[in-house]
Amino acid sequence: MLMRRLGRAISEMPGPNPNPREDRAGASQRRQTARDTAADARRYVNPVSAAAMTLILAVGYAAGIAIDRFPATPILLIASTLLGLFTLFSIKVARQWERAVVLRFGRFVGLKGPGVFGIVPIVETVSHLIDQRVRVSDVSAESALTRDTVPVDVDAVLFWTVWDATKSVLEVADYMDAVTMSAQTALREAIGRHQLAEMITEREQLGRELQKILDEKTNPWGITVHSVEIQDVKIPQELEDAMSRQAQAERERQARIILGTAETEIAERFVKAGEAYADKPVALHLRAMNMLYEAIKEKGSMVIVPSSAVETMGLGGLAGITSLGKGLPPQG
Repeated sequence: MLMRRLGRAISEMPGPNPNPREDRAGASQRRQTARDTAADARRYVNPVSAAAMTLILAVGYAAGIAIDRFPATPILLIASTLLGLFTLFSIKVARQWERAVVLRFGRFVGLKGPGVFGIVPIVETVSHLIDQRVRVSDVSAESALTRDTVPVDVDAVLFWTVWDATKSVLEVADYMDAVTMSAQTALREAIGRHQLAEMITEREQLGRELQKILDEKTNPWGITVHSVEIQDVKIPQELEDAMSRQAQAERERQARIILGTAETEIAERFVKAGEAYADKPVALHLRAMNMLYEAIKEKGSMVIVPSSAVETMGLGGLAGITSLGKGLPPQG
């Protein structure tokens, strides 16, 4: 197991990759592989057992030098070496968030940890150190077709936990790969059941649907999926440009509709105003004079009014307009 993980870590060493999505997924996978490799190494040797072996060897060699008598010295040195090796491989340490799966002659005998525990070398082995903290996995689906046949690239994040270390080891060969592959398959299936607009606007609903599907699938393995979050939904650039033009055209259409509606309302109000002034010429004249006054009351302003309108308002010609602009009563 240790050699297999070391080989996987070497084969997954970073190289030049123009795709940032693959870089993120590869970096996450490399970090997880490094953590698993370190955990595999601690299944065999750990600092506590190494310190205990060093102490036993030091005491044995010191005692052999102090006795300095043949054949007691070689026997003492051999005994201390064998005891040190036994201690090195018998003392194990599991961290607070870890559980050690112990096998005796290949048969499962139980879980150990957290803390220090012992096994009988050769007879018993620690097959796995299971991390029971919440884990994060990157999941991506490239060129997956939506229900309306639009190719999309989707990035998601999966939060999951091993709640039963026994099932995760005994029910599935590699639970990490099983969770990742199941998540990718479920993500593609969910994309195929939704249209593009639903995926963009209803990411939370899509995440809940994926979480439910994955939780049902991984529960028999002793794994629970807490949540699935959709990070990004990327569509082809050509389609993105077309959607942008469509949105712009829709906004222009809405603006024209609003302008036409405003023109209609204004026309209706003018019709109502005309009906109100139809049989009331004095009121119409007063309204016209008020509008003209509002237009020319600013200093230095000039308004050109048709002569027919002046005659209709009865202002008495240009002198009346000039006097109105100066604020003086018209002369003669």
